[in-house]
Amino acid sequence: MIQFDAVHKRFPNGTTAVHDLTLEMPEGGVTVLVGTSGCGKTTTLRMINRMVEPTSGTIRVGGRDVTRQDAAELRRSIGYVIQQAGLFPHRTVLDNIATVPLLLGWNRKKARARAAELLQTVGLAADAGRRYPHQLSGGQQQRVGVARALAADPPVLLMDEPFGAVDPVVRAQLQDELLRLQKELSKTIVFVTHDIDEAVRLGDQIAVFRTGGHLVQCASPAELLARPADDFVADFLGAERGLKLLSLKTLADVPYGPAPEGGAWTLVLGEGNRPLHWASKETEIPLRPLKDTDSLLAALDESVASPTGLVARVDADGVLTGVTSRDDIHEHAGAAHSEARVAA
Repeated sequence: MIQFDAVHKRFPNGTTAVHDLTLEMPEGGVTVLVGTSGCGKTTTLRMINRMVEPTSGTIRVGGRDVTRQDAAELRRSIGYVIQQAGLFPHRTVLDNIATVPLLLGWNRKKARARAAELLQTVGLAADAGRRYPHQLSGGQQQRVGVARALAADPPVLLMDEPFGAVDPVVRAQLQDELLRLQKELSKTIVFVTHDIDEAVRLGDQIAVFRTGGHLVQCASPAELLARPADDFVADFLGAERGLKLLSLKTLADVPYGPAPEGGAWTLVLGEGNRPLHWASKETEIPLRPLKDTDSLLAALDESVASPTGLVARVDADGVLTGVTSRDDIHEHAGAAHSEARVAA
């Protein structure tokens, strides 16, 4: 766990970057720091590994006051990922990843073996280890940056807008990769972003800051979207926060039943009772079967695309379990929207 207790940061020019911050970042969870430019979110992150020293207050990582530890040792025990990866251009990818283990005294063979293992972990081919950073795409460089931060298996990972410099498609892929890694590794992650959609997708809790380094609200994504603390938070979340809330609500509680027979459209099944498409006498319409873990937003999109207004539901193996009507999806979506509107 990371704990901030009445932490202030005031720079020599008199600027207050962080004001009286008291905040807990749970062990094994992702805490996302968001807010407008200059609100203190990056300063907050950098105080954890003492790249910025707090003016007053106490910061504890794993129960230990960071200011009572050697700064260099502290930084080697905490993973750190920044925008555009910050890789050493004159070192191969493998040697970039091995940097911290070598600083910690690992022998070169062990450090490189760990680096090679992490290439696979972050979804890169083994031959990427022999390349130099300039020979990789932006998304690949970010993966190397994550691998380097994980190399010594630190319990804490700090990520400062790590995906902000890549295109939207690659960004979504990197977010998926981080979610997969977190499910596997359960690190304590502090993630800074200016993108509220990214925060909602990645965060177990989201801390919203406003100018002057004031923490306005810290809550789970669903709680934040449904019940923003004030107008500032509501405005920051944007006019589409109802849709964002739907992206967090799953189909699990929405009823389903057997596919209808004898109508103009037939649900065509393939091998193993897996849905293939909707078919009429004249044409076929592709479909996207959904699982209980898929979102209400995805279900709304699919129900609009479906010629019948029905969404095919499947289990974890892709086998048909039934269909859900557009009306039932709208009813559950409306309840979520109502919750957000009442909170506003």
